[in-house]
Amino acid sequence: MNDSHAAALKAWLAARRDAQTRFLTELVKVPSDNPPGDCAAHAQRTAQLLEGLGFSVERHPVPEDTVKANGMISCTNLVVRQKFGTGGPTIALNAHGDVVPPGLGWSTDPYGGEVREGKMYGRGVAVSKSDFATYAYALLALRELKAPLNGAVELHFTYDEETGGEIGPKWLLDHKLSTPDLAIGAGFSYSITTAHNGCLHLEVEVIGKSGHAAMPERGIDALEAANAILTDLYEYRKALARIHSTIAGIGHPTLVVGLIEGGINTNVVPDRVVFRLDRRINPSEDAASAERELKQMIELSALRQAGISVNVRRVLLARPFIPLPGQERLVLALRNGARAAFGIELETGGVPIYTDARHYSEAGIPIVLYGCGPRTLEEANGHRADENIRLTDLYGATETVALALAELLGAA
Repeated sequence: MNDSHAAALKAWLAARRDAQTRFLTELVKVPSDNPPGDCAAHAQRTAQLLEGLGFSVERHPVPEDTVKANGMISCTNLVVRQKFGTGGPTIALNAHGDVVPPGLGWSTDPYGGEVREGKMYGRGVAVSKSDFATYAYALLALRELKAPLNGAVELHFTYDEETGGEIGPKWLLDHKLSTPDLAIGAGFSYSITTAHNGCLHLEVEVIGKSGHAAMPERGIDALEAANAILTDLYEYRKALARIHSTIAGIGHPTLVVGLIEGGINTNVVPDRVVFRLDRRINPSEDAASAERELKQMIELSALRQAGISVNVRRVLLARPFIPLPGQERLVLALRNGARAAFGIELETGGVPIYTDARHYSEAGIPIVLYGCGPRTLEEANGHRADENIRLTDLYGATETVALALAELLGAA
């Protein structure tokens, strides 16, 4: 786009930085912890704030039975649509408003949105309520740009990323409520994410037979069997280190056993132990094969334990986010935007986490992750106490996205 249009976008956004900061503060003030996943109130407040900016907001409540089946209490997806000219691509901007619970160790109110020394603190301020503000104000600036644009921009603000995204972006796409050509998902300001790992969660139930602790030979110890299965799993984990990804930023697959419970009482041979594991899946792997291999390994390990049976249940399968043709258009436009906004060259690569982006790529929609935040999740204290963003990153990311959208919609 030409220099005068870029300057106009930047000047418009610069004059509204205080308003954008207040907008984000209001989003942080309304809790949307997931679990428990009671997020309808936050969606309602977000819709009110967006309408206050002049947007027409579609509210799409997910049916209660579907919400409960996904481990939540309430979920309403929000969609804003803005048309420009005729023809052109439709570009979706997706961020999630559900957040992990705040936990302990905060130096400030996690729902206060306090600003000190140029940073805003609050749960979800980086992951990813900040990108509600990034995308909304980028679209506002685009509406004010006096340039011929052709296409459409949609805001997809959803509320189930922390439980897998099945009733957020996937629900919108499956119900044909949106059919975008390209998409940008919540990310950070100094790099563009072009791929990420998938994730498999399994629940393993190990069943034995109870018995009195004074006569343990009359029982079948489920905990002893679980210990043997876990030993085999940790050996299997070592083998995963030999699988290497060709995508920068993504290492080898990982496996972690994160939860375990079982037993009846101290003086009883445990008849049942349940544990859950997390297996990350590289973009180069086949998710179905990875799941099948892991289940077979657990079942074979259990067969070696006399009298023991196991039930293996899938809790979550998030397939990897794989680059698609057309993604390079988004990368180029965002790089050009960042050069004009920040004066920096954006890096590209993958990340080992998983996000909602996979639902767009699985639907055949090229997507990248880019938004407000520092260089790393740790720097933002994402999912930890004192989560924060630098306001300069918010303003710079907003300029970058606005400039990229203008380029993608044909601003000359």
